[in-house]
Amino acid sequence: MEAAGLACFVAVASTATTLLEYPGSPLHRAIESQLLRHGVLGLVLGGVIAAIVYSPWGQQSGAHINPAVTWGFYRLGKIKAWDAVFYTLAQFAGAVAAVQLMRVIIGEPYSHPDVNYVVTRPGPDGLVVAFVAEFVISFILMIVVLVSVNSRHLEKLTGLFVGLLIAAYLAFETPLSGMSLNPARTFGSALAAGEWASLWVYFAAPTVAMLLAAEVYLRLRPERQLACAKLHHRNDRRCIFCGAARGPSYPTETYVQE
Repeated sequence: MEAAGLACFVAVASTATTLLEYPGSPLHRAIESQLLRHGVLGLVLGGVIAAIVYSPWGQQSGAHINPAVTWGFYRLGKIKAWDAVFYTLAQFAGAVAAVQLMRVIIGEPYSHPDVNYVVTRPGPDGLVVAFVAEFVISFILMIVVLVSVNSRHLEKLTGLFVGLLIAAYLAFETPLSGMSLNPARTFGSALAAGEWASLWVYFAAPTVAMLLAAEVYLRLRPERQLACAKLHHRNDRRCIFCGAARGPSYPTETYVQE
């Protein structure tokens, strides 16, 4: 489910980016402003992320679809190390498979330099700015997730919050770092394009930022129990993390922190 979730996101991102950025695309010619194209892409992919979170598979797996998110929840003690490893492997496998599949389906436009397999690369301001930008947006995303999933009133809106953040990041942050947030997603594109020079930025910044966000949240609320590692918990699917058959992910009197 984690592999399929990220594969779905990558497939839509590949298709939408090709339609918006390939010079031969009618949509590219119709939308001359790059900022507007980024905004359109943000709306599409933000909607896809929200849909994945609320989908039956997202409700079952927790809809991490990002190794950095998975290891953030690991730091909180909400996912076992062995499970985190397999989640990570599945996420990388999903991203790689999706890029290779879209390479066959889309063909030459997907490899065009203006699309280039949707490779994530630093903007004109360089590696340091890209690293800082990736760090900041990743930290904010994880904090928003942790605040919302641990709130009785906000938990059901977590997918919406994540989708809105992704939309805003794609619209406005893309020129700084290419907007990754996701080591697996970036690796899938880098593998197809053979671009490795700045890959470390997109592995290190999101992962360290989300681990730090988990640490900060843990220290700010040391006395409170924490919700389990699902972005959407109030559904009829058994939780693979806390064992509950259904119900809220936010802490209750019956919820025992691991």
